[in-house]
Amino acid sequence: MLDYKDILNKHYVLKLSAREISRQTGMSKSGVLKFIHAFEKCEELDYPLPPGITNAGIAVKVYGKVPGEGGRDESYEYPDYPQVLKLMNERKNMTLQVCWDRYSRRCKTEGKKAYQYRQFCELFNKWCDENYETAHFTAVIAQTMEVDFAGKTFDLIDRLTGEITPIVVFVAILPYSQYIYAEGMTSTKEIHWIEANNHALKAFGGVPAIVICDNCKQAVIANKDWIQPELNQDYAEWAEHNHTVILPAKVRKPRFKSSVENAVGILEKGFFHDLEERRYFTLEQFNEDLWEKLDELNDAPFKKKEHCRSYYWAEEKEELMPLPSTQYHYMERSTAKVSSDFHVRFDNAYYSVDKAYLHKKVVIRATASVVKIFSLEGELLAEWPRARYKGQWSTNPEHLPKNYKDFSEWNSTYFIRKASTVGSNTTELIKRILKSRRLEVQTYRLCMGVLGFTKKYSRAALEECCKRALAAERTTYTYIKNTIGAVAEELGAEGYNTDKNRERNEGAYIMDRSYSDMKKLLNRSRTLADQSGEVR
Repeated sequence: MLDYKDILNKHYVLKLSAREISRQTGMSKSGVLKFIHAFEKCEELDYPLPPGITNAGIAVKVYGKVPGEGGRDESYEYPDYPQVLKLMNERKNMTLQVCWDRYSRRCKTEGKKAYQYRQFCELFNKWCDENYETAHFTAVIAQTMEVDFAGKTFDLIDRLTGEITPIVVFVAILPYSQYIYAEGMTSTKEIHWIEANNHALKAFGGVPAIVICDNCKQAVIANKDWIQPELNQDYAEWAEHNHTVILPAKVRKPRFKSSVENAVGILEKGFFHDLEERRYFTLEQFNEDLWEKLDELNDAPFKKKEHCRSYYWAEEKEELMPLPSTQYHYMERSTAKVSSDFHVRFDNAYYSVDKAYLHKKVVIRATASVVKIFSLEGELLAEWPRARYKGQWSTNPEHLPKNYKDFSEWNSTYFIRKASTVGSNTTELIKRILKSRRLEVQTYRLCMGVLGFTKKYSRAALEECCKRALAAERTTYTYIKNTIGAVAEELGAEGYNTDKNRERNEGAYIMDRSYSDMKKLLNRSRTLADQSGEVR
């Protein structure tokens, strides 16, 4: 639909030609001319325009058509969309489904043809776009919660390795009270997304009728037309458990979740600058600072209102639906094999299992906070709090045999003996790694990792790398992993393990270079061709 008001202003006030209007607005020249001629012939309108008239109103006066009716079947009753929008803005929990039900029943009573629900929604969507000046979404108490991720991230520093993990901030808001909840996350997987939504409901003290989310993969699989989006199954189950409805925003239409967009802007332009200047080594530490700042923000008075966010939230909280008696828990399922160190690996962390299940397969079921390990028969073997960081070890000494250092095929004697075949520096580094954890068994995989570099690099390269690690007091697997490649490059061919290549080539026949001469190959081909002809 053309922006009729803009065309008229440029034509009558600025005295621009149709060509110039077309260039400035991106509209076709013919479209601009046709509208100006039609407007000049219209007896019901003149310039200046009456106050408050919209583009849709101009179209009705000039062309005699209801906006959105172009090419439609006139036998269908056109819905009263201004009334629909008014109901959705003023009535709590009013939805398009309810409006369509009323419209279809009225049409049936009056003997008129009604649009199906999908067409009803598409026409409403088109009507809103054409009448954007009046399509204002008024916040209704306890009706919606809007959720999104902030664009700004923070750094979480590992004290041991210095590795940096980004912290993503989840933001939720109740549009009526503008009360904000936020939470730092080191993972945005579905399990953590759902847990953050649980925390938001708990912080708000109830459940809204509608949850408006962005089109992130954790929430929405596909949202081509906005009317029938395909939701992530786990998020849909979360909504059903909490008796709420998920309504994704239109793609690339931020005004459909304007409250949370505004909240993100307030955070990023406000106290996020203070948090950015601090160093964080635990996620708990970051969230404590974040929540302290949020409390100050929610308790601060509005500039254009009498009270603060917390004041209006106390009113809105009473209107929210009650929280369910049990929280929805996303459940991850996996299988693993108990390794020689009596641990299973799950989500880049390690959990111990009783010695009786060494080298046996087990079943893992995990929520955002708990990891449970079962036998294949369904017996609960171990239950652990879920690891908070990558590479975390959870070990129960009772799971280990009393003489596990001798019993296990992996033990200190095994690794030291294997390191001694490389060199004295490698042996010393392995000894230090074996003593680096509270329980020696937690270091076995690190030792295997260090010694495993001899598969690609030479023993000389590993020995030199360990020598440098000892000199720098950086006796960790991570240091070796990050530097051995450079050490091997310095040593050249001697820095790489070429034994496999030598074994592969043993017994091979090496041809003289003259055999690959192109002239000789061509002459031989001709000779073979001539011989073939003579045989025939």
